[in-house]
Amino acid sequence: MASFNKLKNLLMLAFDWILYGAGAADTCQVTVTQPRFQEADDSMHTVFLTCTFSASGCSSSPPQVLWFRFLTNKHEDLCTPGCTDDQKYKVHLSSGNNISLQINDLTVDDNAVYICGIAFSDSSSPRSKQAGDGTVLTKTEKQHSNGKLIFMTIASSLLFLYSTTVFTLFVVYKKISSGRKIFQAIAQELQKQKYAEHHCQQPDDLEDDTVYQNR
Repeated sequence: MASFNKLKNLLMLAFDWILYGAGAADTCQVTVTQPRFQEADDSMHTVFLTCTFSASGCSSSPPQVLWFRFLTNKHEDLCTPGCTDDQKYKVHLSSGNNISLQINDLTVDDNAVYICGIAFSDSSSPRSKQAGDGTVLTKTEKQHSNGKLIFMTIASSLLFLYSTTVFTLFVVYKKISSGRKIFQAIAQELQKQKYAEHHCQQPDDLEDDTVYQNR
């Protein structure tokens, strides 16, 4: 914030240099108001940044409108008052002291702090040239973010279903394996009992045969 205030003070000096002049309206006082934030979604290719000013004790001549923008570590002159790129930027001055900066071909590279400046160049009053506090423009990419979120949600759901399926199959396999072991144990036990009963009956049969033959 301190760095921003320092740059803003330098901007006011630039106003005096660009719009230096002397006039009779020494009591001219200007106040500039800007919205703090403005967002533009991915579908928007043009945006209008608004600015409102009030003037007291100034001449009736229209003021000069200037626009600057501050990036991370530098500032750029956009319209001072002529715009550096007429295709990209356009300044609109309507009745009621309302001003707007039109930005075309909007991209994420246009994310910055935009400063609106008003100057009555025919006045020597220090308050005749004022700048707003700046509007933070943010272009979001909601569609891309939503698409990424949807992709992550689907991927997580598929992974959860896969894990659940594998776990279920593992449990079923364990139950089947356990059932097979129990069935095999029962079958083996029954087979042992049958084998034992069969061998226990053989001596009686032999004895009966021997007795019959002796008779």
